[in-house]
Amino acid sequence: MKTINMNRRHFLQSSSAVTGGLMMGVTLGLPLATQAAGTMYTPNAWVHIADDNTVTLLSARSEMGQGVYTSMPMLIAEELHVDLRKVKVAIAPPGKVYTNALLGAQITGGSTSVRDGWEKLRVAGAQVRMMLISAAAAKWNVDASTLRAENGMVLGANGKKATYGSLAEAASKLPVPEKVTLKDPKDFTIVGKATRRLDTPSKVNGTAEFGIDVKLPGMVYASLEQCPVIGGTVKSFDASKAKAMPGVIDVVQIPDGVAVVADSYWHAYKARKTLSVQWDEGAVAAISGGSMLEGIRKAADTGKVIPIIEAKGDTAAAMKSSTKIVKAEYVSPLLAHATLEPQNFTADYKNGKCLLIGPTQFQQGAEGGVAAALGIKPEDITLKTTFLGGGFGRRLEVDFIVQAAQISKAVGKPVKLVWSREDDTTHDFYRPMALNQLSAALGADGKPVALDFKLTSQSVTQRAFGLPKETLDPFMAEAGVMPYDIPNTQYSLVIHDSGLRVGYWRSVSHALNAFANESFVDEMAAAAGKDPYAYRMSLLEKQPRFANVLKMAADKAGWGSPAPAGRFRGIALMEGYDTYMAQVAEISVKDKQITVHKVTVVADLGRMVNPDTVQAQIQSSIVFGLSAALNNQITLDKGRVQQTNFGDYPVLRMFEAPVIDITLVPSTEKPGGIGEPATALIAPAVANALFAATGKRVRNLPLNENLARA
Repeated sequence: MKTINMNRRHFLQSSSAVTGGLMMGVTLGLPLATQAAGTMYTPNAWVHIADDNTVTLLSARSEMGQGVYTSMPMLIAEELHVDLRKVKVAIAPPGKVYTNALLGAQITGGSTSVRDGWEKLRVAGAQVRMMLISAAAAKWNVDASTLRAENGMVLGANGKKATYGSLAEAASKLPVPEKVTLKDPKDFTIVGKATRRLDTPSKVNGTAEFGIDVKLPGMVYASLEQCPVIGGTVKSFDASKAKAMPGVIDVVQIPDGVAVVADSYWHAYKARKTLSVQWDEGAVAAISGGSMLEGIRKAADTGKVIPIIEAKGDTAAAMKSSTKIVKAEYVSPLLAHATLEPQNFTADYKNGKCLLIGPTQFQQGAEGGVAAALGIKPEDITLKTTFLGGGFGRRLEVDFIVQAAQISKAVGKPVKLVWSREDDTTHDFYRPMALNQLSAALGADGKPVALDFKLTSQSVTQRAFGLPKETLDPFMAEAGVMPYDIPNTQYSLVIHDSGLRVGYWRSVSHALNAFANESFVDEMAAAAGKDPYAYRMSLLEKQPRFANVLKMAADKAGWGSPAPAGRFRGIALMEGYDTYMAQVAEISVKDKQITVHKVTVVADLGRMVNPDTVQAQIQSSIVFGLSAALNNQITLDKGRVQQTNFGDYPVLRMFEAPVIDITLVPSTEKPGGIGEPATALIAPAVANALFAATGKRVRNLPLNENLARA
């Protein structure tokens, strides 16, 4: 697969009427713009067909390992009736038309790529197909209903045929059909079939371009010394030693620190270590992990309570009248994103214009952030998105992109800024620390008659997008509401700013709330003397999709039959991003350390585009989630992050990875997201297995450290 990266103006010009190409887009209520002076202006373009009969999808979603460079073309190819292997991909530049309808911006995240593209890309393909058939009908003077599209060609009676490429110019002059007929899913030949990824060859042979690979003529490299306390600023610095180091070109100060610019990254990094910087550490220097948790606990008692949904019944009265109350608190720590490709970006500022090239999940944010920082107009920025070596929410932030642009402007050269792993670990936008407090009243049959759920944490949305204070943050409420039938419930949250910058982390608040809720359901089952699986099933009579995945997972895992000697099982259930999932974790414990041997997963995510990618996403999510559940946390001392690299913030290694048995439920429901749910569900599944193994309930993450303290 050849991946094309170019700015929007260049792409449109190179595919204009001069080349006889057709580019068109989903109308979304807007007409297709006309061609003029050899240039096609298509503000909502998605599909391009060139004279050589190649089809190019302009993908509005960044490829960070999740497979959109395959699933998005599959949607186009299905309706366009072309060989998927002939579809190329170009990453879309910033543009309102590429807005993710589920997130309100041009963002890759929230397990939304397929959900957002499911209809709009199929419509785009169908519109192009109809326009090509209409062009052929006009050329042959026949009724369009007598023609059909097949394998990149329009076919007619008496052996008439024409390639898409030969019809593209004429088709581009036709109006975009307002109504199209989409294929019946029973007729799909591409969508829903396990398909090898289109980007695998380029990633294997090294031709795929990640941000770390970018090279420009005359490019130099930068390494940035930032305050050891996030948010601190430079008071003064001495760069005399750095300037005398080999290869150093310049040393410049920007708002976030002092950058050493050199002819190679290694020269820049080594010289940076000789800098002497005096810092104003700011307010964060007063924060520690203990003080953060203390502040959260205080806020839980005194802060404004914001309902997640309307209360049902009378929870307080049911609590008072019950003779059996179960209460528990669960603490989730700060977490780093730990993308395998450290943060980097290349910028080239010249004459009031800036070229940006690198890995981002948020094109509009990158464009707007750099424009504001440099005092230029967004239209004077050209942004090219490369492959991302991991995102997980970290590359929704634009700090490193702005830094690269500021350094380029200061030195007057194209600059590649590269963070070290230590920079990345100590200057992240961390997953917030959270406190979940739950209480329930059990009836005579052991079933809950009332439930009170409260989450106290920081709002990423307030920090990132200016959500008004004391306003419900829907991203905090994710997976907060249990699926179980409980007559009296109240679900609420308290937003508390702990003072440290925070960011969206893979599965966002699903991970916080699923850990608490599914651990607590196990606690209720234990208090009632019931089997955890049977207890859940008894509360799911009104939830068939939940009950189905739960039963399938229990059956597949052998729930109810003895586990292998020395092993124990735990079960957990959740809906996230319109995907219903159950997991059973099988573990053993030795010397207060947990080994996860097997994870059984059943997922109902509605219609699937590429089941092969679905399997891979579940596997990667579990490995990512297990790393956090077992071992990961970010701790602070005097505002300084104590973890620096994979030595003290370990990622699960291959020999530690469990066997993952995945069952995908056939479904005709709308597509659900799959990039994140499994990440959230693995922690409670393992925590519940840990209780089965030891009889000890560990309510704080990470599990290994807190088991050692139990």
